Amino acid sequence: MLSERVYAQLRNAIMRGEYAPSDALKPQDLARQYGVSLAVVREALVRLVGDGLAERLTNRGFAVPAVSAHRWQQIGEARRTIEPVLLRMSIERGDVNWEADVRAAHHRLARTPLFTGQDGEYYSEEWAEAHRVFHRTLLEGCGNPVLLETFDRLWVASELARRLAARRAPERDSIDEHRRLEEAALARDADTAADILTRHLTLTTAALVEPEG
Repeated sequence: MLSERVYAQLRNAIMRGEYAPSDALKPQDLARQYGVSLAVVREALVRLVGDGLAERLTNRGFAVPAVSAHRWQQIGEARRTIEPVLLRMSIERGDVNWEADVRAAHHRLARTPLFTGQDGEYYSEEWAEAHRVFHRTLLEGCGNPVLLETFDRLWVASELARRLAARRAPERDSIDEHRRLEEAALARDADTAADILTRHLTLTTAALVEPEG
């Protein structure tokens, strides 16, 4: 479908930083650029809004979300509220297969290069997927698919925020953060694991609100 192709191209362009935060996404210009109708472009933009990669402005069309967008702060708050609880449940309920999955997911994440030189200023798609799988695997031990669906929605909605935060805080040691998170989870230390995860999520939000430089 044309709308699927335009959606994928726009998503990749936003993820690679070809559009900066607050940049307008003008349907007429995009329709000319991609050689499709306005209806096709609008359908793609609506999907991007649903993913948290664009926002709809009253009487002003569409734009890439601003770094200080209140919605990103709300998403960060939601994740800090939900994910540590799910992690505690996973540590309590997860079996040996969960432990093995967590170890394998962390191994993949630790061995995947953060940057490949092909993704602009942002981290690679391969690392992004390994990152998602690690965080979701940590929580899968909870055994509650409804709660995991909530995680999935929040993860998609915060993907652009993560990429912007990584660019604004290049000194952050995410490798060590993930290593400590894995160790605490597999040691069945729920308090420490929840604290590490909360700080991990807090640092991402903080990078978006603190002045650059």
